[in-house]
Order: sequence, then structure tokens, then C-alpha cells
Amino acid sequence: MENRHYQIHYQFWFDKKDKMDFIIKVDPITIVMARPELENKPSWTRLEYQQCQCCPLSKEEQPYCPIAINIAHIIETFKDKPSYQKCVARCIISERIYQKKASTMEALSSALGLIMAVSGCPVMSLFKPMARFHLPFSTIEETIVRATSFYLLREYFAFKNHKVPDLELKKLHEHYETVKILNAGLLSRISGVHSNDSDKNAILIFHSLSELLSMEITTSLQSLERLFYPH
Repeated sequence: MENRHYQIHYQFWFDKKDKMDFIIKVDPITIVMARPELENKPSWTRLEYQQCQCCPLSKEEQPYCPIAINIAHIIETFKDKPSYQKCVARCIISERIYQKKASTMEALSSALGLIMAVSGCPVMSLFKPMARFHLPFSTIEETIVRATSFYLLREYFAFKNHKVPDLELKKLHEHYETVKILNAGLLSRISGVHSNDSDKNAILIFHSLSELLSMEITTSLQSLERLFYPH
């Protein structure tokens, strides 16, 4: 049977002998990743363990948190890596290769953000189209442009389907407020995992981006307006 998944390959080099890597396989139709096979599922991956306040799932239909079960192997892999340890991170996709020298938490944040979007978590499903065109190691400005552009493209298709488009980004702002609740819940979920905090700080970076995006929307994207209408 033909493999329908496309792959996103992350590699981390800390020195010549210390290398870590993992492959994220994503279904191009559903934009949901193939769940890694785990011999032992950690207790903190169960849905009811520190379940996010915004979570619409029930343990009867989904025994495990979609995000937690998909990042468990990465949390285990990076648990001994300090947040500020420098590494060379590489992201390989079929079209091109991205590479950056960064702190472990910064590089890991890029991978975790992708996994959260394609994990099957219903709260994060809004970001699946954005994940389909993944841009690793993006700057704050790039993330703001991408997030708002993808959302407005979504609203264009809503308009085509005879729905009222949200051109003021009100629903996007509300969604990012919900994402902040999810980030807090995820941090609570992994807080008991003994590690050097690369994983937790990587999620904090993602949380900070959510905060900045909410702020940008409330100011009508003034930081970007000058690109189109310079004063």
C-alpha cells in the first residue's frame, strides 16, 4: 500500500558525537501526524491528567491527550538537555532544507509548535493549514504575518461558501486566548517530568508568541500596516 504521509525530519547536533533526530509523518489529506509507537505510555499523557480547561474531549472517546502522546518521545529524548545549550538544528522537508544555530529550547519550540498543530488536538486544528506549509525557526514577525495571512485566506473561503468573513480577526483573537489556556495546561501536564527544562521553555516560547499575536490583533496589526501604507 502506498505511503500517503509526507515527512518533516528534524535533526539536532550538539557536537560531532551528540546528535538527536526524529521524523514527523503527516497525512496530506487530514493534516494529522502518525502517532509514534510507544512501548510504555507515560501516565502524564492520559487525557484526564492535568487536562486543559479548554479541552473539548472526553476520556471515553480519547484516552490520551493528542498533544501529549505525540510529544512524549521528544520530552524523553531531550530531558537531559539544558535550555540554553547551543545546537545546530536542521529541518528537512521534500522541497528544501532549513538550518539554524540556536539554543535547544528555541529549536525545539519550532518542532513542538508543528506537532501541536498536527497532533489531532481540536483546539489546535485551526493551525493545520499553516503547518502544512511549515516554516521552521520563524521570527516573531514571520509568525504574525503567516498566522494572520492564513486566517484571512480561511475567511476568504468562508466568504466563497456564503458565510460572513471575520475580517476584523475577532475570532482569531479569541482563539489565541484559548491557545494560551492550552499552553498553560500543557506546561502543568509536563511539570512533573524531571528534565533540564528545554521542553518547558520551548513551550513557553510558543506561549509568548501567542501573547504577542493577541496583542498585535488588538492593535489592528499596526506593526505590519507600515509595510503596505507607510506614513
